[in-house]
Amino acid sequence: MRLLALFSLSVAICGCTYNAQDPKPQTPAAHPVREGAAPLHDPRETHLRNIRQLTFSGENAEGYFDSQGKRLVFQASKGETGYKCDQIFELDLASGAKRLVSTGTGRTTCAYFIDGDRRIVYASTHLAGPKCPPEPDRSHGYVWALYPDYDIFSVPTGGGDLVRLTSTPGYDAEATWCEANQRLIFTSARDGDLELYSMKDDGSDVRRLTNHIGYDGGAFYSRDGKQIVWRASRPATEAAKSDFRALLAQGLVKPTVMELWVADADGSNARQITNNGKANWAPYFFPDGKRVIFSSNMGGSTREFHLYVVDIESKKIERVTYSSRFNAFPIFSPDGKRIVFGSNRHNRKEGDTNLFIADWVE
Repeated sequence: MRLLALFSLSVAICGCTYNAQDPKPQTPAAHPVREGAAPLHDPRETHLRNIRQLTFSGENAEGYFDSQGKRLVFQASKGETGYKCDQIFELDLASGAKRLVSTGTGRTTCAYFIDGDRRIVYASTHLAGPKCPPEPDRSHGYVWALYPDYDIFSVPTGGGDLVRLTSTPGYDAEATWCEANQRLIFTSARDGDLELYSMKDDGSDVRRLTNHIGYDGGAFYSRDGKQIVWRASRPATEAAKSDFRALLAQGLVKPTVMELWVADADGSNARQITNNGKANWAPYFFPDGKRVIFSSNMGGSTREFHLYVVDIESKKIERVTYSSRFNAFPIFSPDGKRIVFGSNRHNRKEGDTNLFIADWVE
């Protein structure tokens, strides 16, 4: 689930470098960018090298590697996709070839390779009908819609029949996978709140991991399957709790104040690792499980998001990105040498968000 609709963002212009691991480069004539756009790479982005663009129009987000670092699965809408709301696509990093994974109907979110890359898991509303579900009621401010028709499905990577993994009433989405422990972690409203759960890849053995009023979501396992990281809201006053429950009853949640938490894989030993009162989200473990990279508007403007790194033990934070006003969804390749992220840099239309890949430099 994303924060993209909150922003009116700038773009960038620069060339890119091609290597055998990445999609074949597109010509500038084919994908012109706006005059005066921010640079593809800001000199202050010392952890990023050889930034290359992977998508070129519309809204593209949450690009996740397969276990070999050769493919991405991601969600996209508008632009060259032709879809009004998000659908799931697979991208081959060697050829640049893309294919539609989801049904092309309803709205989808949060895809991930599972089961040794044999399947892809994602959430979809398509069983409720082919049309995009309505946009959330903005009279409540900036809110996310928790569509009750979202359920989690898996599909073979080579194509085939969908398997439905969840069927409880209410929101089920945001599933990610850990090969080490063979578990999915996801967010559900099945018990009257937004909590984290884990399950096997066939939808069985569901276990609840969190038990606090507020939104718990966007979770990932560490590489070894021993830890989880997620974003959470924790309404503290009775008035804040009442507001949260009232919005949840309408299938809505405000994501404007979220902090990051880590815990053991079963939800025990939970501890907060950010504490700035801002929207901290899209966390992902470094391969060694000692640091987390994430997106936040902690830098000043509530409408400007950049990537940061936080050390789990010391809580020390370092800023990573500077170019454009929106950077999020950071994901490391399996070997930890590359990173994929979403950004408004280098786009040809204001508001477009594209996926980029870069070498990670310590």
